[in-house]
Amino acid sequence: MNILVADEAWLAAALLHREHPEAEDFSLDEIRERSLKEFHDRRPGVWQHIVSHCIASNPPNPAQYRMLHSTARGRRRLYRRGDPVHPERRGKVHPDKRDIPERYRPLVDWYVEEYDGNGGARKGSSNPAALLKFVGMIPAYDLRKMTEAIAAACERVDASEW
Repeated sequence: MNILVADEAWLAAALLHREHPEAEDFSLDEIRERSLKEFHDRRPGVWQHIVSHCIASNPPNPAQYRMLHSTARGRRRLYRRGDPVHPERRGKVHPDKRDIPERYRPLVDWYVEEYDGNGGARKGSSNPAALLKFVGMIPAYDLRKMTEAIAAACERVDASEW
């Protein structure tokens, strides 16, 4: 079975998450190396999907996938509901199980049920932005403004409160 390059990029990132559950994200090279180790595939499209085509917040060019999230320059993790998404991206967030070999299908189940199953919030998360994103009904502009206000007010000390 020939795996799509986007699915290969997602599978490599998912395998890394399962192998290193303590890690929040991975470098571009770590994902590429994991892909090479698993699939022995040197198609340049795999790298392009890791770097750009699968990134939910990037403008689609040309792919609309929302499979990975850019956490910092050169760092990626699997996309979760609540992560920023470019408004023109409406593509898939994980491979269709029919398009990947059977041995990788449990990764899709794990992703749906555990990794993304809680709306993108991790247990014990105290990140205000993550909590607000959980609501899901707040427009992106308002969410950004609320996040900025919370961040600014959290560091301020009011002398009248002493």
